[in-house]
Amino acid sequence: MGLYRTVLAEGQHQDLINLLNRDLLTAQWPTLRTLISRPLRHTWESAFPELASAGAAAA
Repeated sequence: MGLYRTVLAEGQHQDLINLLNRDLLTAQWPTLRTLISRPLRHTWESAFPELASAGAAAA
């Protein structure tokens, strides 16, 4: 979870490709979204609507 938080906030494009797993990110998003800043959460959820859906389903 800590690695994902850091990569989401500070990772370079290649870090995102090399270190993040789509299925794991989606599954862990409801928790992970509470560990990152609102602007960062908004950026990711705007770019990937499936994350917004995962977060809303858990709420």
